[in-house]
Amino acid sequence: MIQVSNLEFDYGSSDFQLKIPELSIGRGEKVAIVGPSGLGKSTLLMLLSGIISPKRGSIRIGEVQLEHLSDASRRRFRTSKIGLVFQEFELIEYLSVRENIVLPYLMNRSLRKMTEVQASAESLAEMTGLTDKLSRRPKQLSQGERQRVAICRAMITKPEYLLVDEPTGNLDPRSASEVIDLLLGQAITNETT
Repeated sequence: MIQVSNLEFDYGSSDFQLKIPELSIGRGEKVAIVGPSGLGKSTLLMLLSGIISPKRGSIRIGEVQLEHLSDASRRRFRTSKIGLVFQEFELIEYLSVRENIVLPYLMNRSLRKMTEVQASAESLAEMTGLTDKLSRRPKQLSQGERQRVAICRAMITKPEYLLVDEPTGNLDPRSASEVIDLLLGQAITNETT
């Protein structure tokens, strides 16, 4: 469950302000936040994932109050519980596609207990049409392929929460439909486990 109360955020150096009196997302709910550019959709995802902290208010993810955690604790929580797809993908250019997909395991030692990481990466790559690109670097990929790598990386840990920023923005209609099915399939799997 995600619970936001009396949230206020601004970047300080601009006129932008995000205020959310209350937002509640129950277990298993699939929610899309839509609206024009500049309203704070990406900012909200960064707040929900603990990348940035609110000026006021609270954010509860499951049993965890994010605003009470240190930066390092929020980072550990994010890599173990949240699958996040950034609008700009945030791939590491000197890593291969395979290495970018398994990056959460390289960053969080507590996740290294999973023995089937490589098989999971290959399975996700196959589902997203990236099997023949696993050894390439991000600069050798199209925007749509880069986006699919980011989606695979978000799903590799089988996170409790998936937060995706414009998950189909750079994909052709067929790939977009496949990615939506994959994301919803992951959400349904998480509901039942």
